Amino acid sequence: MYRVPIQLFCFLFFCSIINAQEFTGFFSFTYDDESGDIVMEVPANMLGEEFLYVPSLSAGVGSNDIGLDRGQLGGEKVVRIDRRGKKLFLTQPNLDYRANSSNSLEVQAVKEAFAESVIWGWEIKEKKGENYIVSMTDFLLRDVHGVISRLKRAKQGNFKLDKSRSAINIDRTKAFPNNTEFDVILTFTGQADGRYLQSVTPDNGAVTVQQHHSFVRLPDEGYEPRAFHPYSGYFSISYYDYATPIESPLEKRWITRHRLEKRNPEAPLSEAKEPIVYYMDPGCPEPVRSALMEGAAWWDQAYQAAGYAPGTFQIKDLPAGADMMDVRYNVIQWVHRSTRGWSYGASVIDPRTGEIIKGHVSLGSLRVRQDFLIAQGLLSPYGDDDSNHEQMMEAALARLRQLAAHEVGHTIGLAHNFASSVNDRASVMDYPHPYVELTSNGTMDYSKVYDDKIGAWDKQAIIYGYADLGSEEEAIPFINESISKAQGQGLQFISDQDARPIGGAHPQAHLWDNRPDAADELNRMMKVRANALKRFGEGTITTGTPLSELEKVLVPLYLMHRYQLEATVKMIGGLDYGYYVKGDALDHRVTPVEISVQDKAIRSILNTLTAKQLKLPTSIIELIPPPAMGYPRDRETFSGKTNVAFDPLGPVQSYVDAAFGMMLHGDRLARIHRHSTAHGHPMTLSLFLDQLADYLFEQESIDAYSRSIEDIVKHGFVQHLLSKLANADTDLAVAVTVQDVLQTMQSQHLSEDIPLYNRLRLLIEEGIEEPGSIVLPEVSDLPPGSPIGCMGHFGSSH
Repeated sequence: MYRVPIQLFCFLFFCSIINAQEFTGFFSFTYDDESGDIVMEVPANMLGEEFLYVPSLSAGVGSNDIGLDRGQLGGEKVVRIDRRGKKLFLTQPNLDYRANSSNSLEVQAVKEAFAESVIWGWEIKEKKGENYIVSMTDFLLRDVHGVISRLKRAKQGNFKLDKSRSAINIDRTKAFPNNTEFDVILTFTGQADGRYLQSVTPDNGAVTVQQHHSFVRLPDEGYEPRAFHPYSGYFSISYYDYATPIESPLEKRWITRHRLEKRNPEAPLSEAKEPIVYYMDPGCPEPVRSALMEGAAWWDQAYQAAGYAPGTFQIKDLPAGADMMDVRYNVIQWVHRSTRGWSYGASVIDPRTGEIIKGHVSLGSLRVRQDFLIAQGLLSPYGDDDSNHEQMMEAALARLRQLAAHEVGHTIGLAHNFASSVNDRASVMDYPHPYVELTSNGTMDYSKVYDDKIGAWDKQAIIYGYADLGSEEEAIPFINESISKAQGQGLQFISDQDARPIGGAHPQAHLWDNRPDAADELNRMMKVRANALKRFGEGTITTGTPLSELEKVLVPLYLMHRYQLEATVKMIGGLDYGYYVKGDALDHRVTPVEISVQDKAIRSILNTLTAKQLKLPTSIIELIPPPAMGYPRDRETFSGKTNVAFDPLGPVQSYVDAAFGMMLHGDRLARIHRHSTAHGHPMTLSLFLDQLADYLFEQESIDAYSRSIEDIVKHGFVQHLLSKLANADTDLAVAVTVQDVLQTMQSQHLSEDIPLYNRLRLLIEEGIEEPGSIVLPEVSDLPPGSPIGCMGHFGSSH
């Protein structure tokens, strides 16, 4: 038998000690630098004890379209570790179904009725005293964040995890008394088929990211959940409590919020026992950093309104050496992508109670450049001074302050409030469009471009969620009073599902709009836009910039009114309502928008579809050459039919298609019909469509350019009506009315023997005779818009 010499044995033992790093904390572990493995100790007294498991993405891909961002949180899970023979199971209990009962057998009955999930199993390597030793390496080196599936869904290619190019990232792997943080480097191999991935990977066959695993001790039982009210403005968690009395609702709802308590609950204004502190990404540059910290700090105004002393909500620099993925830190991170897109506020939440454990804000770094670009098109500031950036920079930084406040608002529990623009900017949880005014001498006044403080609605929301009220039962009278007070002040709250331009029907809830009257604001913005287009030219860009780049500045200016159009469209077939609750202070009637308001909205929208508004000044058309060498067109520019040359009808075609896509959307037409039949509303569907046809076909051309624009508008109108006949999902009453309107149109508006009308008559005849044969030409989408970024296309139906 071969025996290892004692000297060699001692040397190997000494090397293993040298190579091993021990980490002591919530879960203690040892890292072997030689093998790259981690072994973790699971104390016997922690078996069966629930804790929080949070997977996340610590280093991302860098594409907004793919959506795998640096610092992106995954879904947190309450888990526990159970011993089953020679194995330890990581089990996720089913918290969607519970029994809040003192009867343990009742609790057990519900637990056994619904499935749990064993999400991992470890072989016990050895027992060390009362601790079980397991290898964590395979658990950590896996695609828990779903990178492979995300790339496949985005049609960027088929990839698989290559463990030979993956390893523990020990520099970001740490242990603390209440949390243990593991970080890993993962490489996925395959072939990048999509251009989004190709544009951000140095090697298209290998995508390397970093994923993070957090094991977190759950908060103690001192937190008091707060009941959710649909008017409160909060996100919520919910579950089914099978111990609920039969006369009470089975589903329970609690708001999400940070834990916050007064030092002196009896004092009208008291310091907090523990302030809420958010930490700033040290990688964020100035002047952006200061603007973000200033805007995020606005929330302290709201907490003061809720009875807390100044300094309850704080913004600080991240301590040296701290990791932004560490669950102990609420953070505001500055995220870079290759294309502009959404910012967002996410949270790590205790699924049992709704308590927010960590707020995590991600702010897209390219958004600030879009606000700068919008101001550049409006102001055309570079006549003889290439350093004239100040007003545009101030506007962009003002937007960043508001953006920081908005996204932090999500991480302290608040949902969007898209009705705040009718209440004089009552909430930073709205999406604000830059507000500019024309002065008497025709210049742009940018002094009110964005708000500079927290809003009245935000203060009421924080009072609802964070006032120190004791137990849940003690809080009910106060929060009901808080809701009544907000309603009595006329503060409206309407969130996402009711505010979108296609599916939404609420007349006062919109994204990126301004002012209470949508139609009036649309008319005003058309004047601002026209003024800026007259001044648009070489003074819009700096010296040395290729003139072809003017096209990229022109896009947001030409479409300056796109969001106000969306807001105005929602007046048509709109429905006035609220999140009513029996016993609240609101008028509970659900009523269609008055016909006078709808007529006004229709006139305002039709005005945007005239040749006068859609045509570009000759000075602009003659100024924009084909793209300069090294400066190609991209999705930020208009599509056209003229190849390299700028197509002055390209923007018209896309805008017309988008506008009719919203005005004549099947859901909107069905609502108009239902309102006239069920509510007795005077605007019938045929009246609406006839009104559009009469206006559009009565336009008289003054030149060839205008005539081409009017042809596009008329053709687009007929196309979108025909699409309703071709769509099997179109409501029956809508299809019948549309067919009747089209037939009437043939004799009333298309009787002249001119080429366009001949074509339209033929299309209508074929469409009515064989609806299934209608093939409508594809129209290019408008360049990216919302979120004044590039996810989602204006006028889309999804």
